[in-house]
Amino acid sequence: MTHSAAKDQTPGGHGAAPGDATPAVTEAAGRAFAAMFRVLKLARPDRPIHPQGIGLAGHLTRAGSSGATSGLEWLDTPGIDSVRARFSRSVGLPQQLPDVLGLALRVTPSSGVITDVLFASTGWLLPGRFLLQPKLDVASATFTTLMPYRGGKGPVLLGLRTSELPAGPLTSGEWVLVLYWAKPTGPWRECGELRLRAEPEPADTPLRFNPLENQPPGAQTYAWTRRLREHSYRAAQRPAPPAVVHSAAASSATASSPPAGHTPGGTSLAATERNTMSTVSQLFNSPAADVWRVIADGWLYSGWVVGTSRIRAVDDRWPEAGSRLHHSVGGWPLVIDDSSQVTAVEPGRRLEVVARGWPMGEAKVVITLEDRGGQCQVTISEDAVRGPGKLMPKFLRDPLIAVRNRETLRRLELMAAGGAGK
Repeated sequence: MTHSAAKDQTPGGHGAAPGDATPAVTEAAGRAFAAMFRVLKLARPDRPIHPQGIGLAGHLTRAGSSGATSGLEWLDTPGIDSVRARFSRSVGLPQQLPDVLGLALRVTPSSGVITDVLFASTGWLLPGRFLLQPKLDVASATFTTLMPYRGGKGPVLLGLRTSELPAGPLTSGEWVLVLYWAKPTGPWRECGELRLRAEPEPADTPLRFNPLENQPPGAQTYAWTRRLREHSYRAAQRPAPPAVVHSAAASSATASSPPAGHTPGGTSLAATERNTMSTVSQLFNSPAADVWRVIADGWLYSGWVVGTSRIRAVDDRWPEAGSRLHHSVGGWPLVIDDSSQVTAVEPGRRLEVVARGWPMGEAKVVITLEDRGGQCQVTISEDAVRGPGKLMPKFLRDPLIAVRNRETLRRLELMAAGGAGK
C-alpha cells in the first residue's frame, strides 16, 4: 500500500473520516518506536533487537481454500514454496529467562515474488493474539503476525503453531509448524504446513527481512500498520553512528597493530573482550602521545571522565598496574568517595581499570589508543562487573554507558588538543 495523506485505511478497510486522529497517533507512536531503536543501536549496531538467531531453511505447503477463503490470493491457492527463515529471541535475554520469540520467513512462491512474513510469540485467543508474550521455548509458544494484512475480504492475521519438534535443540532436526489464518476476531483456519531445518554454518543468517516492502501476493499493508513500523525498520537497518564500534570492526581495526596478548588464532584479546562490552570510538586530531599524557595524569580525570566530580589523591605509581586513583562521584554535596585501580596497562596504548562507585557497584573500563600519525583512534569499552549496576539488563545499561562515554571522549579530545597533561 502506498502512503496517502488524504485517506487512511482502517482494519475494517474503510477510509478514515476527515479529522480522524488515528494517523497522527500512529505516526507519533511509530516515531517513538524508532527513537527507541536508535538508542538500542548504540549497544547493538547491527541488530538492535533480535540480536542473535538461528538460520533455518525448508518449505511451506499451502493447502489452498476449502470452504471459507481468506481473501489473500497467496493463501487461497495451493502450492509449495521454498523458505529461508530466522528464529531469534527479541530482547536477547539469557536462555533461562522468558523472551519474546520471533520467526522471520522469506518465502519464494513459484511466481518468484519474494515474500517476508514476520511472526512473534503472542497469545492465540482474543485478545492475546494482539499481545506479545514472552516464552521460554517454542514448545509452549504460538506465533502470529500481530498486525493484519489487507486482503480482498478485509483484514487477515496469520498464525503458526508447532506440531513437531526435534528431540534436542532446534538445530538438531526438523521443526514442523501448522499455518493458520483468521479474521481479527474470528476463528483460526488451518491452511498449510511449514517444515524447517537448521542451515549449515554459519549458524545465523545475514538476511534482513522487510514485510512492508515484500508482501504476499494479493496482500497489502494498512497505512496505520505502516506508520507504526516503517520508521523502526529504517532505524534498525541504517548504518550505525560513527562513534559506535561494531565488534567485527573493532577486531579488524586492531589487527594491523595488535597489542600484547594475542590468542593463538590471531584475534586480539582486547578486541575479543570489547565484543561483550559497551564500546564507543572516536578519531582524535591529536597524536597518541598527547592523548596518553592526559590519561597518565590522574589529577586530570575529573576534567574528562563524566561522573567524576573531584580527585582526592593519586598514587605516585599511577598509571602502573595495581596503582589507585582516589576520586568522588556525584554532584556536591551528594558525593561518594571511592577509588579506581589499574588492572593492566600498556603505556601509550592501553589502560584497563576497575572503577568503583559504591553503592552503585564496580565497572571494568578499557581505554585503547591506536596511533595514526598526527591522529589517534581512541576507544572506550565498559561494562558493570559487580553491584546493582550489574542487575540492570544489558540491553538497557549498554546505551546509557555509551552515551556517557561519547561525552567522555569529546572532553578527552579537547584536553589533548589543548596540551593538558604532564
